[in-house]
Amino acid sequence: MKRFLILNGPNLNLIGTREPDIYGNLSLAQIQEHTQKKLEAHTANSELTWFQSNIEGELINKIQEFTREDYAALVINPGGFSHTSVAIYDALRMVKRPVIEVHLTNIYAREEFRQSLLTAKAASKIMCGLGKDAYFIAVLSEILS
Repeated sequence: MKRFLILNGPNLNLIGTREPDIYGNLSLAQIQEHTQKKLEAHTANSELTWFQSNIEGELINKIQEFTREDYAALVINPGGFSHTSVAIYDALRMVKRPVIEVHLTNIYAREEFRQSLLTAKAASKIMCGLGKDAYFIAVLSEILS
């Protein structure tokens, strides 16, 4: 069984109600459930651990814990920190396993500042614009590799 840590950054606790025209109507909990159901339909060979925080240091602590745990890959949606956080970038650079950065929206169709992803420079893969399927596709891509 492959284990995955899925980290979500600031304001992702508000999706479903925050700018639904951009992020959709599903809450993070509903996206988690959707992801789990789709994975179970395709493979029973995965275990997902989800974590969300609005606090940069808590995300860094989880990344550091990841390096000591038995996970196959890290899936991260750093939210707004993806554009600004050297500290999260540095923590991700310490990871010796796959790191997949996901964004629910197509960042290249949004504001210019969102098109620069500092944290993605430490990622193995980057996925954006996949909406509620972003996490499912990220995990499935690692299961199939």
